[in-house]
Amino acid sequence: MSGWIGGAGWPGAPLLALALLPLALLVPANLCAQGEFEVSLPVGSEAPAAALQDLDGDPVQLLDYMGERPTLIEFWAMWCENCKALQPQLDSIQATYGDRLNVVAVAVAVAQSLRRVRRHVEEHDPGYPYLWDDRGAAVRAYEVPTTSVVVIVGADGRVAYTGVGPQQDLMAAVEAVLDP
Repeated sequence: MSGWIGGAGWPGAPLLALALLPLALLVPANLCAQGEFEVSLPVGSEAPAAALQDLDGDPVQLLDYMGERPTLIEFWAMWCENCKALQPQLDSIQATYGDRLNVVAVAVAVAQSLRRVRRHVEEHDPGYPYLWDDRGAAVRAYEVPTTSVVVIVGADGRVAYTGVGPQQDLMAAVEAVLDP
């Protein structure tokens, strides 16, 4: 199994990652969404590069999925209940603003396989790309402690929003980035 924390081949990574997941429940999502607690990179920092794979296993760069318009990135897993709770918001954002905003899901390599992620995307065609973080490069670069973390990067390439959990008002966050 690929490791989330520490990269592939680190035997303690899956256990450490699973041990850290409950910590996200201790962080009130509304505080993260209001910017009183940073759950990922500091707002205003430059979005870092991260080497991932597309669902065909080909190497890609996360920055290549951003372009010249704002980008919403969700750090996602099939088993994540908070990610499932966020899905209706992401679907609504994609339907409403998909022509003005990039949406990208980064599938973490903890307790799920690339094959299962592919199957999920085939069954639930979200209309936006899923990328496979097989070695945890994006997780480390974006300082993501758990799944259901959302990072919105403005058209200027700087972090405009971070939040975690199902109580995020992502539509308001996207609207604030699109209409500053």
